[in-house]
Amino acid sequence: MAAATEDTAVDSGARPGARAHVKFVRMSASKVRLVLNLIRGKSIGEALEILDFSERLAAQEVRKALVSAVANAGHNEDIPAEELYVSACFADQGPSLRRFRPRARGRAGRIEKQTCHITVEVSRYTDDEISDRSSRMELKEKNRSTRRNKTKAGGGDRSKRVAKSKAADDVAEEAVEESAEEVAADATEETAAVAAAAADPVDASDAPEAAAADGEEE
Repeated sequence: MAAATEDTAVDSGARPGARAHVKFVRMSASKVRLVLNLIRGKSIGEALEILDFSERLAAQEVRKALVSAVANAGHNEDIPAEELYVSACFADQGPSLRRFRPRARGRAGRIEKQTCHITVEVSRYTDDEISDRSSRMELKEKNRSTRRNKTKAGGGDRSKRVAKSKAADDVAEEAVEESAEEVAADATEETAAVAAAAADPVDASDAPEAAAADGEEE
């Protein structure tokens, strides 16, 4: 059964806004309420962002109702979406579709496919709330631009950071090469000394004579 959409205006005496209904959604009301709890009281931008990134299937149906309510507010009340927020949203239980599945020994298993009706109501912020939100957004943008400028002033340019990192790597490689050359030179000297000692061994027969000569000189 396809979902039918019916749109109505908000009751008089409340804040200006609009309301949208999506009826006979092939989904249980409990599943839809989990998504509605996420967007209740949020601004239109925040609510749409939450629904876009939600992994629940009910988020698609709730998004349809929210977009329809925003369109009604813009068409009927001439209210821009930036001044609206989700003032109320709820899901009512609809009729259940009865189906049967064959079971053992000629019996039939009863299956009830639940439906629900989704209602989303959007209302306009007050003038004080709109001015407060605009001031907070301006302050947030100002702080963001300040942080961006500080990052650029402190060496935030990526090319400079890359060049600095490459220079440090080159210095480290040169130090490693110099240490390797020093170790190789020391090893070469030790090898040469060992080879010279092996080429000119001391004669054992001359050792006593050298010792006696040293004794006579003393």
